[in-house]
Amino acid sequence: MPRALRGHTGLVTTTVSSVSRLGGDGTDNRTVVRAPLTHVPLSTTALPPLDTSIPAWPGEQMQAGGVRLHVRHTAGPDGTTALFVHGLGGSSTNWTDLAGQLSGQADGLSVDLPGSGRSVPDKSHPYTPEASAALLADFVRGLDRGPVHLLGNSMGGAIAILLAARVPDLVRTLTLISPAVPDLRPNIRRVSDPRLPLAFMPVVGARFRRAMAQLTPRERVMQVLELCYADASTVSEARIAEAVEHFTELQNHKWAGPALASSTVGLIRSWLVPRSRSLWTVARTINAPTLVVWGTDDRLVTVRKADRTASTFPRGRMLVLPRTGHVAQMERPVTVARAVLGMWEAVERGEW
Repeated sequence: MPRALRGHTGLVTTTVSSVSRLGGDGTDNRTVVRAPLTHVPLSTTALPPLDTSIPAWPGEQMQAGGVRLHVRHTAGPDGTTALFVHGLGGSSTNWTDLAGQLSGQADGLSVDLPGSGRSVPDKSHPYTPEASAALLADFVRGLDRGPVHLLGNSMGGAIAILLAARVPDLVRTLTLISPAVPDLRPNIRRVSDPRLPLAFMPVVGARFRRAMAQLTPRERVMQVLELCYADASTVSEARIAEAVEHFTELQNHKWAGPALASSTVGLIRSWLVPRSRSLWTVARTINAPTLVVWGTDDRLVTVRKADRTASTFPRGRMLVLPRTGHVAQMERPVTVARAVLGMWEAVERGEW
């Protein structure tokens, strides 16, 4: 039977993965082939005080490997780099607090994917996870920093999986926070505004689009926060103001709306590819130490995918956080940081 452990992160169920082998006398000799799936050590390393009122880390346009992206830099020690990849409709600002928590152990680079944040897209950029993974592979190789600790949330998690498979020599560890693995459940709770599906319907769609256009930037931001957080009332006013500024800025870019729509279509299509190319198949080929983090209250990608996701990776483990939604790095940055550092430290000891 699973053994339940209760700590400050809530209820975690521990199971042991094993393989049965029958001996010559028919006995069942059970050999453990991997660590318990939920054995995630939490680092006790001192972390900076969490301050959710600090502004986003400074950003600049960065060129590497023939790729130009807007990147926010969190200064940390030389020799260790953490690369953060945001999700659909997100930006580099989604990593402000977690990058700060990890800054004592890694130099952080949070990218804006093409068509997101402040990365102006090339007109020919195909908005698919595969294309983004290829682009980031060129970017990471061009950085010439050696293997990076790769962290991705939601669609950024799907991109990170494809990136780790494409250039395994450039990925030191892999952290996936509610990765957008195939999940085709039709559920109105998965959209920020229940009118959104109707807005794309013929005849009546225009009326719903006009109504949604009347929302203020703050109202739109609060809809998204309500969707992504387990409890949006915990979001600091500074983070809300930052999100409103980001939303307003994107409204002034003609490429932002089409980029978001194309990225949404590209993500869904990636879930429909043949099994030989699916994320489940790709994940089995990745040997990098992998941490999968999920919130029990995730409305966008169900937590029921957590066990399958973590167990698919040969060196995968998972941490499920209670009272947490789709963006654990924003809701629980300290706990996530301790889990990430716990993995990094275990890898250094050869224990992951």
